[in-house]
Amino acid sequence: MEVCYILEVDVNGEEIFIVDKKTLSSFSDRLSKLFGDLTDGSRKLKVIFDNFPGGAYGFELMARFCYNNGTIEITPSNIVLLNHAAHYMEMGSNSSAKLNLVDQTEKFLEGINYWTWSDLLQALKLCQDLLPTINSSFLLDKVLDCLVGRLTLPTMASPFTCSSNNSSFQFSCDTSSTCSMRNNWSQTTWWFEDLLVLNVNSFDKVIRMMMSQKLDHAAIFKFIVFRLKSRYFSVTASEKCKITEVAINLLSLLDRSSLSCRGLFDILLAVSRLKNISKFYALKLEHLVGSMLDQATLDHLLVPSPHRNHHVYDVNLVLRLLKAFFLEGSTMSRNQLKKVASLMDSYLIEVAPDILLKPSKFAALIMVLPDSAREFSDRLYHAIDMYLQVHVQLCEEVKMRLCSFVNHDKLSAEASKHLARNSNFPTRSTLKSFITQKSKLNCLIHNRLSHFEVSSQLKFHSNAMEEQEGFDQILIYARKHGHSKEIDNLETRLQGMQKKVTELEKVCTMMHSEMSSVTKSRLHGPGKARSLPKLCS
Repeated sequence: MEVCYILEVDVNGEEIFIVDKKTLSSFSDRLSKLFGDLTDGSRKLKVIFDNFPGGAYGFELMARFCYNNGTIEITPSNIVLLNHAAHYMEMGSNSSAKLNLVDQTEKFLEGINYWTWSDLLQALKLCQDLLPTINSSFLLDKVLDCLVGRLTLPTMASPFTCSSNNSSFQFSCDTSSTCSMRNNWSQTTWWFEDLLVLNVNSFDKVIRMMMSQKLDHAAIFKFIVFRLKSRYFSVTASEKCKITEVAINLLSLLDRSSLSCRGLFDILLAVSRLKNISKFYALKLEHLVGSMLDQATLDHLLVPSPHRNHHVYDVNLVLRLLKAFFLEGSTMSRNQLKKVASLMDSYLIEVAPDILLKPSKFAALIMVLPDSAREFSDRLYHAIDMYLQVHVQLCEEVKMRLCSFVNHDKLSAEASKHLARNSNFPTRSTLKSFITQKSKLNCLIHNRLSHFEVSSQLKFHSNAMEEQEGFDQILIYARKHGHSKEIDNLETRLQGMQKKVTELEKVCTMMHSEMSSVTKSRLHGPGKARSLPKLCS
């Protein structure tokens, strides 16, 4: 009677199997090398596996293959586990067994193109669950490649019909839409929900595969946005950051014409709520959104200000988006510039009543666009008028500066009449005088600063040259002879140079004070502008 070699196997702490060592060793090189030529059948043996692919069920499938003399029914539902178990137990071509499991599973994989969509999804889930075990990347890539290839087929349509209740997916589609419209949507978006199963790494691979296989970029973009919205409710904060960073990286690879401004702003809004997202990716997204600012609406720009900020809306974000828009420079058309100018005038009107919005920020929003971008100044005038009515505490110079942004020549007849009766605004002649005096003052300051800087720099440079020559001599001598006296002199000369720098700083401060006095005298002299009444509405 043949002796039975009992082997106790602990699989991942889940379950203990009692098997015949000789039977399993005849197919597994791993067990064969582990036990060698043991012949003592009475000895009880035990082996512990901590990371067996598929756990107890994976081991059971592998054991069935061995007990059935190297035969088992391989199906799309068990191929992944059998393949991983076969590699783990070294049941490949190097095995002494004639019918090795590795070869059988890989031969079955050759028919993967004939699997159903459901079979591929099931295999995808198992591959991701088994990562990073042996051979998992090879199998995963094969499954993903087949999934993407299936989507690019012109005859591939949704597995759901119009009357089916199985598909709950609606993407920007009214629930009361007709059957024909639903069928139209299903041709491009029916797979969105199915591929939510993708983890971050698989998602990155799939999108790159889609682009390499020429899948419609507009559909890819919609899927990226859909996945972000869907996954945000079920993952941790760190996972949200990782998902978003991967998505932003992928968005930058898509054709700009395929991107939706609304979708990008949805992502931007989500990013604004993430505290730990990389600044690099946040700025990358802002640059992408800013480049499409001419397609935005006012609602898109009205992003709430971050916590503890000093205004209602995120003005700093809008300024960054505008700068990103102008970075496009050479590719920007006149029509695009006009659209952005109109959008910004609407934004100015919306933020003007914010009592917390500082005049410097309000002015920055105005100045970011050149005057040539606006065909008319009516709405800009309206925004500034609203701002002055709310911010009654502003000094005369700030009010005059804001009023000077309005181009009177671009006002309509109606707006010009309103401005003439508006006590918040100075007269056109007063405003012109202010602008002229300001220009002269700036020119004077510029000339004096230029003269001061040139003469000071020449003198400072000359002195520095002399000082440096002395330092060089002292340093050479000190290094040769090591005299502490020369080293002390070196420190003294250094202090002297530092004193000269301090004196120059004092002169600059005095000039700044002098310029402020000149400014005040210009504003409050004989030709000063009349005070603006303190009105608030």
